[in-house]
Amino acid sequence: MSIFLNKDSKVIVQGITGGEGTKHTARMLAAGTNVVGGVNARKAGTTVAHVDASGADVELPVFGSVAEAMETTGADVSVAFVPPAFTQAAAIEAIDAGIGLLVIITEGVPVKDSAELWAHAKATGGKTRIIGPNCPGIITPGEALAGITPANITGKGPIGLVSKSGTLTYQMMFELRDLGFSTAIGIGGDPVIGTTHIDALAAFEADPETQAIVMIGEIGGDAEERAAEYIKANVTKPVVGYVAGFTAPEGKTMGHAGAIVSGSAGTAQAKQEALEAAGVKVGKTPSETARLLREVYQSVA
Repeated sequence: MSIFLNKDSKVIVQGITGGEGTKHTARMLAAGTNVVGGVNARKAGTTVAHVDASGADVELPVFGSVAEAMETTGADVSVAFVPPAFTQAAAIEAIDAGIGLLVIITEGVPVKDSAELWAHAKATGGKTRIIGPNCPGIITPGEALAGITPANITGKGPIGLVSKSGTLTYQMMFELRDLGFSTAIGIGGDPVIGTTHIDALAAFEADPETQAIVMIGEIGGDAEERAAEYIKANVTKPVVGYVAGFTAPEGKTMGHAGAIVSGSAGTAQAKQEALEAAGVKVGKTPSETARLLREVYQSVA
């Protein structure tokens, strides 16, 4: 099984005719994703040519709105490749249409916009699960990809992965390619995001095919500390962790996550201590984390 995305998911791409949308639509199709169309109001009624996983030519319809795309195709997932200035409007359009899963890849979305679109999603009933922004998306190997994660890193297996960092998602998938993954989800490192570590942990705990979990965090904020509390109270499956930023100087703003470390709060050391207090083994490097995962997996396999 998997979480949030599977072979039956019907995916549309907001921004399908743009450069990034075009490139990654092709890669999602090659990964086996059931991409059923895209959205660009200025090019509604046209089609875009692609090749599916079997090598067959496909013509994907371009719709004027998410609602129209959903009504025509039955889409339940949207992946947004929209410039930062227009991301909030695109997200609200998808939320108002009632899409089940919205993956926002865009980097550089203003925090105010992210907060407002998230508040809108909650105010309208929380029907739309949001992943991102500023994230690589989600992949269920061998079934579907909604985002930009390279699909050839690893195959299907019993490990669940949730990560703040895109590149560390890819590295951990490669490190554990001998085991494989049920689902790998990159939640993004922005201050305001949709799906959190805790959301993913809860879903992996409920997924019978996921036998062990890797959680990757970063300095800044308290998301990992809150995840540690959740793990201690609710997660029965083995969890290993990695926290990027052990060598970061205190008080320094770090690029990727915009993380600010103040005192002990938000430091890698504080996060490691919180996770270890919850029974999570924490590696100092991605490779050490992968080794720890193999060890704990052997105990449940």
